[in-house]
Amino acid sequence: MQLSKLLGRLPSYETKSNEDPLIKELYMDSREVTEGGLFFCVKGYTVDGHDYAQQAAEKGAAAIIAEEDVSVSVPVIKVKDSKRAMALLSAAFYGYPTTKLHLIGVTGTNGKTTVTHLIEKILTDHKINTGIIGTMYMRYAGKEVTTANTTPESLTLQKSFASMVDEGVEAVAMEVSSHALELGRTHGAQFDVAVFTNLSQDHLDFHETMDNYARAKGLLFAQLGNGYEEGRQPRAVINADDKTAGLIQTMTAAPLLTYGIDNDADMKAENIRITERGTAFDLTIGEEREEITLKMTGRFSVYNALAAAAAAYVTGVGIKTIAGSLSSVEGVAGRFERVALEEDFHVIVDYAHTPDSLQNVLETIREFAKGKVSVVVGCGGDRDKTKRPEMAKIAEQLADFVYLTSDNPRSEDPAVIIEHMKAGMSGSSYTVIENRREAIYEAVRRAEKDEIILIAGKGHETYQTIGKVNYHFDDRETAREAAAEARQ
Repeated sequence: MQLSKLLGRLPSYETKSNEDPLIKELYMDSREVTEGGLFFCVKGYTVDGHDYAQQAAEKGAAAIIAEEDVSVSVPVIKVKDSKRAMALLSAAFYGYPTTKLHLIGVTGTNGKTTVTHLIEKILTDHKINTGIIGTMYMRYAGKEVTTANTTPESLTLQKSFASMVDEGVEAVAMEVSSHALELGRTHGAQFDVAVFTNLSQDHLDFHETMDNYARAKGLLFAQLGNGYEEGRQPRAVINADDKTAGLIQTMTAAPLLTYGIDNDADMKAENIRITERGTAFDLTIGEEREEITLKMTGRFSVYNALAAAAAAYVTGVGIKTIAGSLSSVEGVAGRFERVALEEDFHVIVDYAHTPDSLQNVLETIREFAKGKVSVVVGCGGDRDKTKRPEMAKIAEQLADFVYLTSDNPRSEDPAVIIEHMKAGMSGSSYTVIENRREAIYEAVRRAEKDEIILIAGKGHETYQTIGKVNYHFDDRETAREAAAEARQ
């Protein structure tokens, strides 16, 4: 595409060049630039793309989009906001791919990963070729691509959507983080369905207040549009039991479908039966009723299933198909995942890394536990510090013994993070073992018959971030190794 045609999409810009090169590809990483590329200088938390404009030009960039003056030998287009320009030009360059997809965005503090996977399962069973984008990966057409963020940058998103369209994908279930909404990563993505799961404390290092956090989540719904029309009509799916539901509803003009257990809602779960091996309930909407038998356990699993069911329902899938799909799901990696062991105790790995999610998982375990409950838990570095004592407090209240340990410390001292957690402890039924591997080994060595060990915080992750380096680490793998060693 010619540069001039692309720039025609921008409402305003400055340039001192009359050149009109052919743009062959878009980039925001100077290391990836090839001949004929358009490079966006984006200011990040640790890196400023303006510092790499020269490198991009040397690697063959045909033009540079920047917010500041940069001295390079190729045309520079100066804009007020490189990220906004990048979102707009990426959508145009890749042919507005989300207009050719049924895009479902899922936002909320907890449950996003599970809900998107359940949606993928339901739509796939309904013969809809479905992709998924989120914390664990981007998956479509038999491919799996690692994602650096829960929600990628706009350029990566638009390029990925275009690839999905080329591969015959019809629908995409996508996790939408509050960071992504606040930073404009989803600008240019045309959502057909927006799903709100819940809101509880997290990311206050970024948003500072819960009100700001709630507003950020609401942006997904505010961006659904105001029009009512035949054909493509966006829909909003909202958890009626969450205290933020009313606020989220005021932020969208889209038709609403609410779901819940306790409060009045369009789609409800009734007659809930929770056991050690799963959860059964009746899914109702209007006069329709179908029994669902989940292989996942816990009240939070019912909410996740309801969110996915509601999203699929407004997409056009009947509740009989929905019930069949949900009843056949084995589970999602790292979400209340049982580690297969030969021992007479049990290990469960869960991604729970917020006070609310840790409480949900431990309360569920308490419902069927026959013996002691212990928990191995830490908190991530360079993240919300205010939740650390609260996490420890919940662990102490709901478990018989707590192993305070390291999670992903990143640039922080793990010992300092643990000290923050200890401030929430009031008793002595805990120990501090900073090394996560040693903490898991100790929990397994001390396990009694029928004890349940919850290893919380990392879930599906197969690495531990220390400093700026990701080292291989898998809670499930470590638990199996610890059990095998104890057996010998």
